[in-house]
Amino acid sequence: MMTFLFVLHGLFAIVLLGAITHQAVGLWWPYKSSDPNFLGRFRAVKAASYTNAIIILFLITFALGAVVYPTYRIGARVFMENLRMSAAVGSFEVKEHLVSFALGLLPAYWYFWRQPLDPRHAWTRKFIALLMAIFIWAGFMVGHVLNNIRGV
Repeated sequence: MMTFLFVLHGLFAIVLLGAITHQAVGLWWPYKSSDPNFLGRFRAVKAASYTNAIIILFLITFALGAVVYPTYRIGARVFMENLRMSAAVGSFEVKEHLVSFALGLLPAYWYFWRQPLDPRHAWTRKFIALLMAIFIWAGFMVGHVLNNIRGV
């Protein structure tokens, strides 16, 4: 059962990663009609349409991560500590903090992306979306690497 939840956590993380990446790239590298290639179409998204999906996906991914967290702490972390892999263990500590920062930033993210969008907060939305993307990408990469070292 724990392996199923761990895989489900990873799948939701991948979908969340795609949504926040689309939103952040669409905000920071806007689409130009003279750019009809793949990257142009990737950037041509309505950033506001991703907000609710990102919030829901983040909460589901966070909750699933909280469920599988004790298994990691007992199993994989002890294994890495016994092998003196302090960088791997420390990177997970950093991941915990970054994901907690993202969770704390979620109410502000929701507030500034409420409809109708206030044009005075455009830079705030861009900055918050970028921070969320950085935190989510860092969490995903650390989790992926640690799973490759020692899966649950």
